[in-house]
Amino acid sequence: MLCAEQIALIKATVPLLESGGEALTTHFYNLMLSEHPEVRPLFNQAHQASGEQPRALANGVLMYARHIDRLDALGPLVGQIINKHVALQVQPEHYPIVGGCLLRAIREVLGEEIATDAVIDAWAAAYQQLADILIGNEEQLYQAKAEAPGGWRGARRFRIARKVAESEEISSFHLQPEDGGPLLDFLPGQYIGLRLQIDGEEVRRNYSLSAASNGREYRISVKREPGGVVSNALHALDEGAVVELFAPAGDFTLQPGDKPLVLISGGVGITPTLAMLEQALATSRPVHFIHCARNAGVHAFRRTVDALAERHAQLRHFYCYDEHEGEAAAPDAVGLLTEDRLAAWLPADRDVDAYFLGPKPFMAAVKRQLKALGVPERQTRYEFFGPASALE
Repeated sequence: MLCAEQIALIKATVPLLESGGEALTTHFYNLMLSEHPEVRPLFNQAHQASGEQPRALANGVLMYARHIDRLDALGPLVGQIINKHVALQVQPEHYPIVGGCLLRAIREVLGEEIATDAVIDAWAAAYQQLADILIGNEEQLYQAKAEAPGGWRGARRFRIARKVAESEEISSFHLQPEDGGPLLDFLPGQYIGLRLQIDGEEVRRNYSLSAASNGREYRISVKREPGGVVSNALHALDEGAVVELFAPAGDFTLQPGDKPLVLISGGVGITPTLAMLEQALATSRPVHFIHCARNAGVHAFRRTVDALAERHAQLRHFYCYDEHEGEAAAPDAVGLLTEDRLAAWLPADRDVDAYFLGPKPFMAAVKRQLKALGVPERQTRYEFFGPASALE
C-alpha cells in the first residue's frame, strides 16, 4: 500500500509524463531489450521500430499515474494487459526485469534533480503494487485454463491440418493438437499466443481465432504483411508443419444480448468478427455485418459471409472497397466508409451493440461516426491488434 506522500510524488510526475513519457518509455525499451535478451520474444520488434509500443506504454504509465489512488478508474485497461500477458506467457520472473529497467529509465531521462531518491522509491512502490495485481490475476487465469476441459499451461504443439488461401494476402491455418487430446473452448473475439523459432530466434505473436469454438481445432487467419517476420514465416509453412500455441485469452468478447448486433471491420480486422458472427447466427439476433477492404482481391471471406446471408434471414451484410474495377463482384460502395454510408447500413433504431476492429485510423473514424449517429457509447466495443492505445 502506497503512503500519502508516495501518491503525491507519483501524481507530481504526471505533467512530466504528459510531455516526455514517450522518450522515457523508448529509453526503457532500449535498456531492457539490449541488456535482457530473454524477454525479447515477448515484444514485437516491428512495434518497437514504429514507436507504437513506446507510445502505448507511455499512455498506460500516464493512466496509471493519474489514477494511482483509485485504480478502479482504469476501467478495462488492466484486464486487457492481463489477457495479453497470459496469451504471451509473461511470468513472475519477468516483472523484476521490467521494474528495474523502468526505474533506471526514469532516473536517467528525468535526471537526479527531478527523479530524486524519494521519487524513485515512490515509483518502485507503485510498480510493485501493479506487478502484484497483475501476477495474482495472471496466475488465476493460468490455473483456470490448465484445469478446464481440454486446457493446458505453457506451450502445446499443434499441427497445421489445413492451410487455405482466403484472399491475395490472408491465409487460414486450421490447427489441431498433435497429442490428439481434447481442446479448450474459447469465446468469440479471443486470440491465441503462437511461438515460433525463426532463424534460431524465438518469437511470439497473438492471432485472433477466426472461427467459433468446435472442440476439434483452432483456426487463425493471418495477413502476410510486407516485411513481417512472423506472418511471412507462417505463410511459408506447409500443411503438416508443427507450431506451438498458448491457450486462448482475451476480454474483447461477444457479450450476450438480444439487441441488434453490428459488426464493423476493416482489412484483417474481420478475423474475430467471424467467430462472433457464427455465435450470433445461432440465435435469432439481427446482425448487420459491415466490412471494408482495399479491393476485391484482398477481401477475405466474402463467399463465406454471402453463404451465411443466404441461409440466415437475420443477417444483412454490406461491403465497402477503397477501389473497384474489373469483373470481380461489386461492393455496396466504393471509397471510404463515410458517416452517411454507415447511417444507411445501420438499423434505424440505434439501440444496438456495435463491435469494430481494423487499422487505427479506421477505428478512430468508426468510433466518431457511431457516436455522431446516436449509438450509445457504452454499447460500442473495440480492440487493438498490437499495443493498446487511445483512439482520440
